[in-house]
Amino acid sequence: MKLDVINLDGSNAGSVDLDEALFGLEPRADILHRVVRWQRNNAQAGTHKVKTRSETSYSTKKIYRQKGTGGARHGDRNAPIFRHGGVYKGPTPRSHGHELTKKFRKLGLKHALSAKLKAGELVVISAAEAEGKTSALAKQVAKLGWKRALIIDGATVNDLFAKAARNIEGLDILPSMGANVYDILKRDTLVITKAGVEALEARLK
Repeated sequence: MKLDVINLDGSNAGSVDLDEALFGLEPRADILHRVVRWQRNNAQAGTHKVKTRSETSYSTKKIYRQKGTGGARHGDRNAPIFRHGGVYKGPTPRSHGHELTKKFRKLGLKHALSAKLKAGELVVISAAEAEGKTSALAKQVAKLGWKRALIIDGATVNDLFAKAARNIEGLDILPSMGANVYDILKRDTLVITKAGVEALEARLK
């Protein structure tokens, strides 16, 4: 399928052929959900921790004698039923990540690209290049109407463009190898350079 290509100033720059296998799929929410869940779970720190009864700072001495007090039987004050005692079966540091096959992850990325194209939220630009001036790039972005946009470039990102884009709210740029389902779906507009299209096609074959 063909899609128009524009320059950053909004002028026409011809067209590009998009691979049907990447951009022409019928998006499936279940596939996108599984890949996003895999990404977010892997990103979770899992550093939550509580103290067990062996880690609290009370004395380990029995608080009063076993019999004759009329009270319940107790050992030390580290028991979970006491205030500031240890927590029973509380969270401990662990990984929340789980496995997802490489084939399925690739499929998820294809469905994310297809979803953006189907929603009319995919833009292809000739190149992501700038002179390093944030103000000039910000005016171009505002003129194009990009409020929350992700730009995917080729194998590398132009240093001056990255510098100019760094301080523009809602604008992010990634190399093709950094393209992922979560970042694509959470933006209103997906912008891919011609080099980025070629790199993604090579990566997802």
